[in-house]
Amino acid sequence: MARHEFRLTADWNGGRNGEGTITAGNLQTKISIPSEMKGPGIGTNPDEMLIGAAATCYLITLAAMLERKSIPVVSLTLETVGVVSVNKNGLQFESVTHYPHVVLGAEATAKHRKDAESFTEAAEKSCMISNALRGNVDLSVQATVNRES
Repeated sequence: MARHEFRLTADWNGGRNGEGTITAGNLQTKISIPSEMKGPGIGTNPDEMLIGAAATCYLITLAAMLERKSIPVVSLTLETVGVVSVNKNGLQFESVTHYPHVVLGAEATAKHRKDAESFTEAAEKSCMISNALRGNVDLSVQATVNRES
């Protein structure tokens, strides 16, 4: 069985309202608590990184599925929304919803469109980040698939 290790190093200066840096492969950025949670809002934060991981995994998985079936894609874009709620136990990552928009080429058939629509759901179930979150965070997809006119 093949295994892959990914490593991250981090430095932090200060207390709750401090700031830090992280480095992991090609990712190098400042971090802090987001301003929405009464932090300094410098760089990125765990919430953005979680939806970033979920979104990029989903998008890459969807693109690979579409390519494998030779579906003529002109444009593939994504918006992902993560919702954090405050409850009696503190902060809880409640949900992640992906809003992919797939534009197919004019040559796309009805089968291409049906397959593309099906892959928007299948990609969420195949993505390893989604699978790591499943059971702890509500995951959903609301896709739009159009054909170029």
